[in-house]
Amino acid sequence: MGSPILASPLNETQIKSELQKKMGSSANVKSVSASPVPGLYEVLVGGDVFYTDVNGKYLIQGDIIELASGKNITEQRQSDLNQIHWSDLQPANSIKIVRGNGARQIAVFADPNCGYCKKLEKSFQELDNVTIYTYLIPILSADSTTKAKQIWCSADSAKAWTNWMLNGSIPSGKGDCNTPIEKNMAQAKTFGVTGTPTLFFTDGSRFPGAAKVSDIEKKLSSLK
Repeated sequence: MGSPILASPLNETQIKSELQKKMGSSANVKSVSASPVPGLYEVLVGGDVFYTDVNGKYLIQGDIIELASGKNITEQRQSDLNQIHWSDLQPANSIKIVRGNGARQIAVFADPNCGYCKKLEKSFQELDNVTIYTYLIPILSADSTTKAKQIWCSADSAKAWTNWMLNGSIPSGKGDCNTPIEKNMAQAKTFGVTGTPTLFFTDGSRFPGAAKVSDIEKKLSSLK
C-alpha cells in the first residue's frame, strides 16, 4: 500500500473562503490569520474568536493560555478586536449622570427592563468622580421601548432613569418627544452590542454584563 496523499496547506484567503462555504451565509467570517500556535489559525466570526487547522477542516472553540505568563491570549485578542473608538460615541444621545468631579468616564448601553442593568446601576452608586453616559437600547420587549421613551421624554431624564432603575418609580414622561433610540440601536449594532448592559471605557475596551464595581474601579484606575 502506498502512503496517503496529504492535502497541501491552504493560505489564509483560501481558508477563509473554505470556512465561509462550510459555515454558510449566516456566519460572517471576517478574517483568518496566524495564531501564536504553529499549525493553528485564528478565525474571527462576527465578534468571536475561533481557531482552525491549515486546511480549514475543523473549527476549534476555546482559549489559548500562554503557560509561562498565564496570559489568556484568546481573551486579550477578543478584547482588542472588539474595541471601539470612544470618539464615535454621541454623548447628546445619552443620559448623562455626573458623580463627584466627573473626571472618569463610562458609557453603557442599557435596556430599562434589564435586570442586570438595574444591578449595574446600583453598583454605579458606589463610584465617585465619574461621568456615566447611558445609551438607551430597548431590545427586550415592547414595554422596554415604552419605558425608554417615557424616561427620555421626562423633564429630568437622568432622575427618571435613576428612580426607575433603583426604585421602580414609573417615569412620568409621555414618550411622545423625539428620542435618539433608533440611532442608539444602530450604533449598538455597529459596535457589536448583542446584550445589555454593555460598558465601554475611554480606551475603547468593553465589559459585557453587570461587572463588579471592584472590576470597574480597577479598569478606571488603569486609565489614569
